[in-house]
Amino acid sequence: MIMGLTGDSKSQLLCQLAELVKEVSGLPECRNSCKKMHGTLVRRIKLLSPLFEELRDGNEESMVKIEEIKGFELLKSALDSTKKLLQSINEGSKLYQALQKDQVAYKFQQMTETIEAALSEIPYDKLDISEEVREQIELVHAQFRRAKGRPESPDLQLEHDLAIVQKEKDLDPAILKRLSDKLQLRTINDLTKESVALHELVIASGEDPGERIEEMASLLKKLKDFVLTENPEADTSEGEMGLMKHRSPVIPDDFRCPISLELMKDPVIVSTGQTYERSCIQKWLDAGHKTCPKTQQTLLHTALTPNYVLKSLIALWCESNGVELPKKQGTCRSRKAGSSASDCDRTAIIALLEKLANGNSEQQRAAAGELRLLAKRNADNRVCIAEAGAIPLLVELLSSTDPRTQEHAVTALLNLSINDSNKGTIVNAGAIPDIVDVLKNGSMEARENAAATLFSLSVIDENKVAIGAAGAIPALIKLLCEGSPRGKKDAATAIFNLSIYQGNKARAVRAGIVPPLMRLLKDAGGGMVDEALAILAILASHHEGRAAIGQADTIPVLLEVIRTGSPRNRENAAAILWSLCTSNVEQLKIAKDFGAEEALKDLSETGTDRAKRKAGSILELLQQLEVKEDAVSLSSL
Repeated sequence: MIMGLTGDSKSQLLCQLAELVKEVSGLPECRNSCKKMHGTLVRRIKLLSPLFEELRDGNEESMVKIEEIKGFELLKSALDSTKKLLQSINEGSKLYQALQKDQVAYKFQQMTETIEAALSEIPYDKLDISEEVREQIELVHAQFRRAKGRPESPDLQLEHDLAIVQKEKDLDPAILKRLSDKLQLRTINDLTKESVALHELVIASGEDPGERIEEMASLLKKLKDFVLTENPEADTSEGEMGLMKHRSPVIPDDFRCPISLELMKDPVIVSTGQTYERSCIQKWLDAGHKTCPKTQQTLLHTALTPNYVLKSLIALWCESNGVELPKKQGTCRSRKAGSSASDCDRTAIIALLEKLANGNSEQQRAAAGELRLLAKRNADNRVCIAEAGAIPLLVELLSSTDPRTQEHAVTALLNLSINDSNKGTIVNAGAIPDIVDVLKNGSMEARENAAATLFSLSVIDENKVAIGAAGAIPALIKLLCEGSPRGKKDAATAIFNLSIYQGNKARAVRAGIVPPLMRLLKDAGGGMVDEALAILAILASHHEGRAAIGQADTIPVLLEVIRTGSPRNRENAAAILWSLCTSNVEQLKIAKDFGAEEALKDLSETGTDRAKRKAGSILELLQQLEVKEDAVSLSSL
């Protein structure tokens, strides 16, 4: 069966492995007695990610050989089983896992041995991967190998406490406190969830609960009594919940928008990593600001990424504190047409769609232009237009022979893509190849708006792959060279975002991205130095990117930026220099010849935290180089 795998099947298998590692890495932190075993296994699996990413993103010639597939097949099966085990540990009864610790530890040991056996079937020396990745994977394999013969040491204190609490009636509160903390059963809410988990355990077994379940129920009762004794207000009845809603709990700082200082309803992340309430940061951006309000750093792009994790935490906090959950934004269907300036006119939109579908060329052009303006105006319109079915019709107009109609269509899609749910609808309508075609062959305005649309769509990770595969990157590089200042920035932000995906880094390098970036980097008055450095920094993490950057005589320019640039640019320049010097001693010698030591010493004292780390690392390499050169000089005497 393995021998019958095609190239596509191999690629699919590698994608599945990469996705499995991503899913395991993204599992919530374990909050029970298995925390150490769970965390260790997740950490080791996470370190496998670079192997599959690099193999998946390689070209066809570097696709793994037939005889190497066996290990990957075995590893996929092992990771599937591991994911199920980790999920069951997170979702299952904490008391059951503590009392059945030997069986649980045995399952973790089995998973460790299975993964190690699969890794043993993969000949890393035959794979077309970078030296850094090979070293990392061999190190991870060694960790699994050691863990295979070294089972997790038991938690003697937990065993002792569980034995006492099951035998004695008059218990020392200190023992219950230790168990409550160790099992993360500190609140009535925690204990309620545990009670549900125990109930589901009984149902799943399909048998008589038996003594073990009775023991757990008894232990749960003791822990509940302890929690209520420690915190009498914890047992909130329905009547007390009503009173609770009238209290004013202190909102955690992390849940407040840095702009409005109010509890966030729709938290989003900007390019600097800061989180804001969507409506507040959108007003800031709409006012023409180009910086992050909190850090004052220049924003690399204006895309807003939903912070789903924080939104969930806020919802949990609201529920626990009797605070009314933030209301979701309604759609146009829940509003009366014309009830306020922000509401959409559904009747007018449907009339425009009729013209798009059945009108003549002039009517189509005019209707696309009106939809473009309506979609730009407000969020309600963007929802209404999409719900009315406009997106597939606008995608059809992307191939219109009328340049103005094409411009209106691609810009309308750009404005609609601001809404996150619309992004998926646009891609599902088959828009990406047509948008790329506009990027290649449209008018300059259409090309620039096509670039902005691709950037907007590429915020979703899977779209990065599809956009790169559709041939967008060479066209974006061409726009980077030919466009207006705004067009160049749109092209640069799109290239940056696409290059987060490893495979697109290679595409960008092979399409000749480095020379134009070097021209932008050297043109201080062109206003593109920030963007050029950001893209180079992300490309430098790829071996082809490092080689191309090194061949472009980049080091003198990077050192000048380190000496005179902004804090963010100095940081990016140091990151690029670090990538060059750690992988190539010749580049290190060039840096030394151009006076890197003095510039890096200053950066190690005055730069950002990341810049200081990079500078310190390069300085160590320079010192090692000097020692070697001195040794060579002495030996020649």
